[in-house]
Amino acid sequence: MATPILSKNSTARQIHADISGNLIEGTISEQTAVCLKNLVAVLIAGGSSLEEVFKVIIFQADMSYFAEMNAQWFVWEGKMPARSYIAVKQLPKGARVKIQAVAQG
Repeated sequence: MATPILSKNSTARQIHADISGNLIEGTISEQTAVCLKNLVAVLIAGGSSLEEVFKVIIFQADMSYFAEMNAQWFVWEGKMPARSYIAVKQLPKGARVKIQAVAQG
């Protein structure tokens, strides 16, 4: 996990890491699932939910895995927020994907 939400109307950034900050290995699909799971946990802890997310930015270090990562994205239920994808040279801790979400209260 990366950044917990401390209050509503905040931004959270999540990578595919466990609670201790260790990266979870696996396919990009599995890593994206971990990012989304972490995101849900942080949103709930901050008094929000996926339904309150209105903007998501996905950072990916290797765009050759875009389709695999994007397929995992569609597990999102309900109205999907606006989203952007950004290819980056490198992510923190060598992560392959990072999801940043902005939620309203």
